[in-house]
Amino acid sequence: MQTIARMVSRVRARTPEATAVAYRGRYLTFAALDDAARRAARGLSELGVGRGDRVALWLPNCPTYLVLWLGAARLGAITVAVNTRFRAVEVADIVRRSGAMALAVWPGFRGIPFLDVLGEIDRSALERLETLVVYGEEGEEGEEAVGAGPVGAAGAARAAGAAGTARALPALPASLAGCRRVAFPDLLERPPLDEDRAAPGDGANMFTTSGTTRAPKFVLHSHASVTAHALTMARALGYAAHPESGALGMLPLCGVFGFCQATAALAAGSALALASAFDAAEAVRFVDQHRVRCLNVTDDMLMAMFDATPREVALPTVGSCGFAAFAAKPDELRARAEARGLRLVGLYGMSEVQAFFSRQPLDAAPERRLLGGGVPLDPAAAVRVRDPGSGRLLAAGGAGEIEIAGPSLMRGYFENPDATRETITGDGFVRSGDLGYLTDGGGFVYLGRMGDAMRLGGFLVSPAEIEGHLNEHPAVRGAQVVGVDTERGPRPVAFVVPDRGEGFDEEALRDHCGRSLARFKTPARIFAVDEFPTTRSANGTKIRRAELRRMAEERLASDPPGGA
Repeated sequence: MQTIARMVSRVRARTPEATAVAYRGRYLTFAALDDAARRAARGLSELGVGRGDRVALWLPNCPTYLVLWLGAARLGAITVAVNTRFRAVEVADIVRRSGAMALAVWPGFRGIPFLDVLGEIDRSALERLETLVVYGEEGEEGEEAVGAGPVGAAGAARAAGAAGTARALPALPASLAGCRRVAFPDLLERPPLDEDRAAPGDGANMFTTSGTTRAPKFVLHSHASVTAHALTMARALGYAAHPESGALGMLPLCGVFGFCQATAALAAGSALALASAFDAAEAVRFVDQHRVRCLNVTDDMLMAMFDATPREVALPTVGSCGFAAFAAKPDELRARAEARGLRLVGLYGMSEVQAFFSRQPLDAAPERRLLGGGVPLDPAAAVRVRDPGSGRLLAAGGAGEIEIAGPSLMRGYFENPDATRETITGDGFVRSGDLGYLTDGGGFVYLGRMGDAMRLGGFLVSPAEIEGHLNEHPAVRGAQVVGVDTERGPRPVAFVVPDRGEGFDEEALRDHCGRSLARFKTPARIFAVDEFPTTRSANGTKIRRAELRRMAEERLASDPPGGA
């Protein structure tokens, strides 16, 4: 086990002048990144930040995010990821319950009034907040031009991509009365702190996860779990064997998917391309320039990258592409990827065990390779499946709740021992809340959320099974299925986005299902919609299944199913 600072220091010792971060046409070496982090650690320490304290990062992807994260980690402090899409209610809750004593913010990012948002928060929610670290970039009002010189006592801010040290600090809202304002470059004017004050078991990172409760839980990872997972990813995904190959860091660092991609690149000594907002053409250029071999993106990002290049083989250097399915129709995505010379591979992860817990085998048949789940990347990890009714463990093929364990496991939910006990079993497995089944050879297949699973005809059924069948029909561009209680018992209800060139015929679609699926799996009703209700998260666009369930209940109340 090791600390985050030790992991980065070892990479620096091997390849100090190798590129660590590419951002807005600038390049930051591992030596420069580590030196900036050590200076930030000194600056944060002089502000009173110490072991176990929380530092909230309300920042988009930028080198400053990494510098502050690494600096806080060297102190044994815990960074709290705050999504830049969050607004007053969400930020107030996170800052208050995490007890953050420092908050880093980029007030001018994309014209979003971050300080005005803070001004909407009651001061009582921010009473433990002592320092606001303010960041900005050249081109914003009141800032100096930024150079790309080496890190030194006077050049640290420039190398980290920060604004000039002479920038004027903005006025703070009344909710932050008494709070210190510190320009990020001023932190980097401090001498480096070479001492690593953290221990492997100390908390390092907190991510929010909604789960089934109203208030998000805080997933707390230790230095040991973060570094173990980063090193496992670097080995298993090929980064360590090919450190000259870059990694795409355009998923938000505030989400576990983007964060784990970044830590794997750091662990391997690979260049990480950061972008504060995803740009498909820029992503394609970086993949070409740095000969990216292993790509990990969401399905909508991949579709945009295909659109951004006319080449028949869209991404010639990429050997495999791990993807998270949020928006695209799976068969359409697979067909388009294969036509453009790209091999897709299904992934599985969650905040509690980090984003790249498992991956489907690269040599598996396409119909298996695209499924969520796979074989754990870490040989020390384990997966089992438990029947939710009887509580017994199931053999391969039996559908139930996925339970997982391994070195990437969280330390627990921050200051929430009850939720931790409910989620982590006595023998150290996480109850995932996901439905799936084991496969031969130590792998598993993810089917969906347990809360989305339907008990139909006495059997546990995944909506994905019915959705996949509907998606095969030429009149359907996309399908979502939810379970609804009716007078005849639990029934599946489907929503489809019709193909533009085909008419919508509910009975034809129900007949399509009835010819191949068991009677109890045939949707009681199928409704046409222009689009599915979605929400944006740090990890991608997700379908709001709870809203679909509400819509189904409402429509069934006014137009119930017939006798089928």
